[in-house]
Amino acid sequence: MRSVSIFAGSVYGNAQHVAEEAKTMFESKGIKCEVFTDPETSDFSEAESVVVISSTTGQGDVPPNLELFHSDLRDEFPLMNGKPFAVAALGDSSYGDSFCGGGRQFQELLLELQGKPVAEMLEVDAIETLAAEEDVVPWLEGLVDELTA
Repeated sequence: MRSVSIFAGSVYGNAQHVAEEAKTMFESKGIKCEVFTDPETSDFSEAESVVVISSTTGQGDVPPNLELFHSDLRDEFPLMNGKPFAVAALGDSSYGDSFCGGGRQFQELLLELQGKPVAEMLEVDAIETLAAEEDVVPWLEGLVDELTA
């Protein structure tokens, strides 16, 4: 069975909600899906394909629930060897240069780990979109074939 692992970085629960909505969409298509909010590097290494849905905190930082995970990935550097991935970054453009910084950090790291991006990183601006899942879920639905190939 095809599977997708979603790593959700959330401060106030919005990114986790979006991840749960994405999980529902994947499962409706017969794709096994798991959402990780406190992942280990083994969860990442065992994933067939990776989706990161991350909000941003502080000065463009990764949310606290994924800080250690991000740091561990940098330290352990488990190569993806072309494994497909997609990143959806949630942010608020009124914060200037730090806009979607959490997602950008994951996008850069997954590229360094030799993952295969199936699309450009999606940026969702809280100023323009009140319900991020309305942008992220259809975007991911359009990437199902690439993520599960």
